[in-house]
Amino acid sequence: MNELNIQNAKLELIQWLSTIDDSRLIEKILDLRKDESKDWWSSISENEKKSIERGIEDAELGKLNSHSKARMLYEKWL
Repeated sequence: MNELNIQNAKLELIQWLSTIDDSRLIEKILDLRKDESKDWWSSISENEKKSIERGIEDAELGKLNSHSKARMLYEKWL
């Protein structure tokens, strides 16, 4: 969707929202908005968090591999 289409879609949504009288539908839209604004960190598992934290720690300690080495290791999946 290009920028102009996105802007047009937003305007259509604004116009549509201004006509809604169904409180249940408004609540669903608000819930959707709330879900979209949640921090992704709180939605991942503890194992995923620990893995990310280990990666950050390794990077801070300089335990890094070059891009070319990583590419050789994981080439079959790329």
